[in-house]
Amino acid sequence: MKRRDRELTELEEFRYVLDHSDVVHIAMHDGDGLYLLPMNYGYTLEESGKLTLYVHGSLEGKKWDLIRENGQVAVEIDCDHALIEGKVPCQYGYGYASILGSGRMEILDSPEEKAEAMAVLMKTMTGKDFSFNEKLVSIVTVARIAVDSYTGKRRPVKEGEKIMTERMQSHA
Repeated sequence: MKRRDRELTELEEFRYVLDHSDVVHIAMHDGDGLYLLPMNYGYTLEESGKLTLYVHGSLEGKKWDLIRENGQVAVEIDCDHALIEGKVPCQYGYGYASILGSGRMEILDSPEEKAEAMAVLMKTMTGKDFSFNEKLVSIVTVARIAVDSYTGKRRPVKEGEKIMTERMQSHA
């Protein structure tokens, strides 16, 4: 990492990104190339630093076919987006916080594992506790991503920096 001053090092910093993001971008192998897609997620982050992500989707689809062929994936999660105004073009910047990682994605077959994973996913997304029975989880595919390695980086907006909110309004 070139900018060590921006590196995330504490578990709480990683939890912040995981709690303030809605989407994980997952890159997987697709023949000679890559297939990238955004998905909502749930997560667990143990005190040891072990990070596990959970995703779900329809029963069939390209992503599941690719995962069955090769479960190696790369993941990216980001939040706190802010365009920072400068006096000249090269002084503009961008505020963000992000996590990059890689690991192995596997489809869960057991109804019990699927129910536990869906409970984690819903808790992450809503902050509420839900329970799932075998009938509910039978209509979705659920997968676990064991993130083997990950890093994090942030560029916070500093006090006094002007954020370009007009850009957001003009694109609405």
